[in-house]
Amino acid sequence: EVQLQAFGGGLVQPGGSLRLSCAASGFTFSTFAMNWVRLAPGKGFERVSGINSEGDRTTYADSVKGRFIISRDNAKNTLYLQMNSLKPEDTAVYYCLNSITRGQGTLVTVSS
Repeated sequence: EVQLQAFGGGLVQPGGSLRLSCAASGFTFSTFAMNWVRLAPGKGFERVSGINSEGDRTTYADSVKGRFIISRDNAKNTLYLQMNSLKPEDTAVYYCLNSITRGQGTLVTVSS
């Protein structure tokens, strides 16, 4: 069964950091580009970041550029999103996805 499971969300104060992880199974993870998207309350989906299959090319939304870092470990079938200098507007459910599936999200709440 093709699966992606994101975890690592939680409540963090503005200016804080969190690291999200996404565990992949049921497919050859190393052959797929991967993405993080988020869904904030009252807003549509926003593509936060993407990374190619080899892990040497990354893209970021302007809203997170310079604060978030996407990475992957193909040996561990895991995708990561390091989120620094978090802002209240980063509050959202974060999902990992590729061209064949989207995982269950993990909630990130940035609040004092």
